[in-house]
Amino acid sequence: MRHTIENEFLTVTVETKGAELVSVVDKATGAEMMWDGQKDVWPRRAPILFPYCGKLNGGHYTLDGQTWEGGQHGFGRDFEHEFVGAENGAMRFVLRANEETRKKLPRDFALESAFVLDGRTLRQTITVTNTGDRELRFGFGFHPGFALPFDDKHTTTDYELRFDAPQTPVVIETGATSGLVTGETRVMMENSDVIALDDRMFDHDSTCMSQLTAKTLSVVEKDTGRRITVGLEGFAYTLIWSAPGNPNLHFVCIEPWHSLPDTETFGGDWNEKPCAAALAAGESWNTTLEMTFDR
Repeated sequence: MRHTIENEFLTVTVETKGAELVSVVDKATGAEMMWDGQKDVWPRRAPILFPYCGKLNGGHYTLDGQTWEGGQHGFGRDFEHEFVGAENGAMRFVLRANEETRKKLPRDFALESAFVLDGRTLRQTITVTNTGDRELRFGFGFHPGFALPFDDKHTTTDYELRFDAPQTPVVIETGATSGLVTGETRVMMENSDVIALDDRMFDHDSTCMSQLTAKTLSVVEKDTGRRITVGLEGFAYTLIWSAPGNPNLHFVCIEPWHSLPDTETFGGDWNEKPCAAALAAGESWNTTLEMTFDR
């Protein structure tokens, strides 16, 4: 089921499955600014990645003396989240641990999603609470996809990704087929604030950038200045991605993450896996994705 909030600028719609942001419409123009989820290209729009990002080495991990299977990006995006309510330009959802989630992660938790509109800015805040009596370790990442081009008068090369300050990103390499962290790194560019866009740039899959100092990364229409801006502060990693194998970019994802996929040599022990947080009973952790739609 879908639920909506709006203000004078934007109409925002969220799906209860995965508490996934599925639509942001500019009210002045009627333009849809999120990717539309075409199944033959990429059927998602803005999934949340919980309780880990990327892939597990071998597709499983060990915890409490047992082996647990897991697909890419965890399971938070795949379950129905309870709609808590909407008022005053805000709405909330929650996924609580249950019999089905414990088949994937044997821990108790509450995963809350809050969406708040402030002018042309949408803030999506995730709060994870340990509702059990054992330590809760987890990773987390955001994965919003923004539609390209903004209109039928522009093509991919009319856009660029632009940091708010010059950067020298260090790319964390992943295996071409495994999706696992190889341990190799490279410098993506030196002291530049622009990443050019072209239709073939994601044929190798995503690019994971670390050691960023920028506060924001925007997808910018060069001739008009129209843009969508994503906040990066507080995130260890930022990925950019679009579905490979298509003749044109239909969308671009700007993905702030707090954790990484497994390494190619990781042994699988969940308690040794680097995480976004390790919560004692009753503790909570939160993170906020800020998106500004200047269209």
